[in-house]
Amino acid sequence: MTMISRQELTELRASIDNIDAAVIHLLAERFRCTKAVGALKAREGLPATDPNREASQVKRLRSLASLSGLDPDFAEKFLTFTIEEVIRHHRSIADGLDGQTRV
Repeated sequence: MTMISRQELTELRASIDNIDAAVIHLLAERFRCTKAVGALKAREGLPATDPNREASQVKRLRSLASLSGLDPDFAEKFLTFTIEEVIRHHRSIADGLDGQTRV
């Protein structure tokens, strides 16, 4: 087992911090887009969920994860969590547009 120097540790952690910042910025941009989708769905009376799209995305991202050397199960869990949050946002948007409170 090789010893990692404090300098290497500091550099690796700085890289991790930069990646974390990029991920947060990308998620914020993703949610800006999904908010617009939610507004369109609400305006057109479409449901907040789209099971076919969601299944397609899971399949696509599992494949991307495999190609990238990321555990596909982890990628699916992350995407599922994200989709659940998007659906929650879509329902909130619809509630605001139609003036009714839904549970």
